[in-house]
Amino acid sequence: MASGNPVLRPNSFSGLAVSGERMTINGTIGKTGILLALLVITAGWTWQQFATVLAASGANAAQAAVAPYMIGGLIVGFVLALVSVFAKRWIAITAPLYALAQGFAMGGISAIFELRYPGIVLQAVALTTGTLAVMLLIYRSGLIKVTDKLRMGIVAATGGIMLVYLADMAMGFFGAHIPLINGSGPFGIGFSLLVVGIAAFNLLLDFDLIDRAAAEGAPRNMEWYGAFGLIVTLVWLYLEMLRLLSKLQRR
Repeated sequence: MASGNPVLRPNSFSGLAVSGERMTINGTIGKTGILLALLVITAGWTWQQFATVLAASGANAAQAAVAPYMIGGLIVGFVLALVSVFAKRWIAITAPLYALAQGFAMGGISAIFELRYPGIVLQAVALTTGTLAVMLLIYRSGLIKVTDKLRMGIVAATGGIMLVYLADMAMGFFGAHIPLINGSGPFGIGFSLLVVGIAAFNLLLDFDLIDRAAAEGAPRNMEWYGAFGLIVTLVWLYLEMLRLLSKLQRR
C-alpha cells in the first residue's frame, strides 16, 4: 500500500483505527478544499505585493520584495511538512499552516514566472486542475488499476527524480547545473514531460491510499493528513507545469 508521495507512505495510517469518528472520503475532499483556499489566499497576497512593487520600482525591486516570502515559505513549509509526517497528532494545525506557508512561496514563484512568460500561470493552473480531474476520473473508472507493480514503479521513479534534483541543487552551490534537464532542448522538454507524468501518477497512488485508509477505519483526524498529502503532490505538479511551459516558451 505504498504511495510515491513521501508524505503518504505505506505506514502513514497504520495502527490508527479507532472506535470513534472515522476518516471519510468526503471529509478528506472538504479538508483538501480548505487547504487549497488557504494556499490561494497567501499566494494572492504575495502576488499583489509583487505587482505593487513592480509598478512602483521595477522588476528587480519586485523580486527582492517577495524573496523573503518565497524563501521563508519554502523553509517553514519544509519544517511543517516534517512535523506533519512525524507528529501526526498535530496535523489539524500543521496542515493549514503548511498550506499558508506554501502559498507565500508559490505566490512569489508564480509572479516571477508570469513576469518572464506572460500568461504562463493561468496555463499552469489550468493544466494542473485538468490533470487532477483526469487522474481522478481514471482512478474512479478503474481504467488504470493501482497494483503493487505500479506502486513500486512510481515510487522508484519518484525517488530517482528526487535524486536528480538533489544532485542539481548540490551542483548549484558551485555555480553549475545539469544542463540537459534544465535546457529547453528536446531532452530538457522530454525530462519535464516525464516528471509531470510521474507527478500525475502519484495522484493515483494518493487516491488509492486515502481510499484504503478510509476503508480500514483511520481516525477522523487523518482526513487532514490525506488532504495534506494531496496538496504536496499538487504543489509539485504545478511547479513542474511551470517548468515545462517555461521551457516550451523559451524555444
